[in-house]
Amino acid sequence: MAEYLIYFNQQWVGEHTEEWFRSRGPLAMAVVDEMRAAGVYVFAGGLEEDGPVHSADPTSGKVVMTDGPYVETKEFLGGFAVVDVADDEAARMWAGRLAQGCGWPQEVRRFGTQPQAE
Repeated sequence: MAEYLIYFNQQWVGEHTEEWFRSRGPLAMAVVDEMRAAGVYVFAGGLEEDGPVHSADPTSGKVVMTDGPYVETKEFLGGFAVVDVADDEAARMWAGRLAQGCGWPQEVRRFGTQPQAE
């Protein structure tokens, strides 16, 4: 089994009515429930668009904490899910199911090798 990150950038969501968004919530939650039932669910959540953002920058030799994103970008992470599945095919399937449920694109990437505790 391997863990995969399924995520979307907020800008991929597009402009929709409040009613449209309310109609997508139950569909997306149904996919999360399917993940739980299948035993592949690790974590999922959406990020607050207007919530606080903090950055930690160690490049000056000491860690400098600032409010706001480190780099001004046009895109930012909107939400994600972590699944623990057998292979790339299964991860792509869940990414597709989430894309259908949410109504916007999803990207899926496999996590790298985990560091071993000493």
